Amino acid sequence: MIAYIDMYRDQFGVELICRTLGATEGGFLTSRGYRAAKTRPASDRHLRDAALIPVIERIHAENYGVYGARKIWHAMRREGWVIGRDQVARLMRKTGLAGVIRGRAPRTTIPSRVPDDRPDLVERRFVADRPNRLWVADIT
Repeated sequence: MIAYIDMYRDQFGVELICRTLGATEGGFLTSRGYRAAKTRPASDRHLRDAALIPVIERIHAENYGVYGARKIWHAMRREGWVIGRDQVARLMRKTGLAGVIRGRAPRTTIPSRVPDDRPDLVERRFVADRPNRLWVADIT
């Protein structure tokens, strides 16, 4: 929300944007709340994330970009970092990093080589005027 206001504040003004947005999922944002959020110092979590992200990116790059969250977590623990596996996964999602997934996706449908030339007898109207009048089946 703060980033959105920052983007359009020169064009519309903070008060007008806050009034127009009204109630949000996170509560009611006022211009006073916006200014308080802008002057608030960074949280401890934000500062720690800023320190951990370069380490995660370095380990990911050193391992040819194939390590996922679990292996990066193990590598960081070996280096002496005290960090949780879910925190590593969250930071990897935040930076757009992902490990390589083994195997391939299962092939569940095989397309036909010839076009389907069976007639559409109901002409895409699947509503019957009375019971037991129209029967439709789908083999997929």
